[in-house]
Amino acid sequence: MGETITLWPLMGIAVIVVGFLLRFNPVLVVIVAGIVTGLAAHMPIATILEKLGEGFLNTRNLPFILLIPLAVIGLLERHGLKERAQAWIARIRSATSGRLLIVYLFIREATAALGLTSLGGHPQMVRPLLAPMAEGAAEKKFGELPGAVRYRLRAMSAATDNVGLFFGEDIFVAFGAIIFMHNFMLESGGIQTEPLHIALWGIPTALCAFLIHGARLWRLDSYLQREMLKASATQTIRKGEAQ
Repeated sequence: MGETITLWPLMGIAVIVVGFLLRFNPVLVVIVAGIVTGLAAHMPIATILEKLGEGFLNTRNLPFILLIPLAVIGLLERHGLKERAQAWIARIRSATSGRLLIVYLFIREATAALGLTSLGGHPQMVRPLLAPMAEGAAEKKFGELPGAVRYRLRAMSAATDNVGLFFGEDIFVAFGAIIFMHNFMLESGGIQTEPLHIALWGIPTALCAFLIHGARLWRLDSYLQREMLKASATQTIRKGEAQ
């Protein structure tokens, strides 16, 4: 007879889900989930504490590495990084939100294909620079933006960074997913291939992603114009009713 498999240790996942839904402290939620999992697996208390300590020691430098760029970005924002970015993009007459994001999509995808995935990102590029520049280009052309339009620009800025990174890094031969596919095909199906060949086959997909998302960004300027016309018409009607 085979060994009986117990699912009680999976209670730790439920603890994490409930804790995050209730917005408790993430560190406290993870620690409690680890303790619950250990108790459900009939581990001694000393072993549970030992495993938690090992995990803390192995990752103690990770928060420090992540917090340094965030602190620098926060300091720059406090001293007017967003305002500087908006003022700079407003000086370029031909700049529009769609064109700006298309250029960023190309740069993000090209640099990710070379393995430079850390040059972009939401906290260090999209929030402090890309989204304010897209908003500044739209405000230069249309004036004050409604909330829905502003949030749409921010969402498209974040999506542009995601698309460029996701499809660009698949071309980089040392990317982890390419090594994983190489090992999987070799071990599971006995298919002998080179990581370089897998990376090369990512180029057509990356080009299609650039064209598809680039078309969406090209249509973004038309969307902005329609929404601003609607907002202007609505504002005119409200002024007429007020009078």
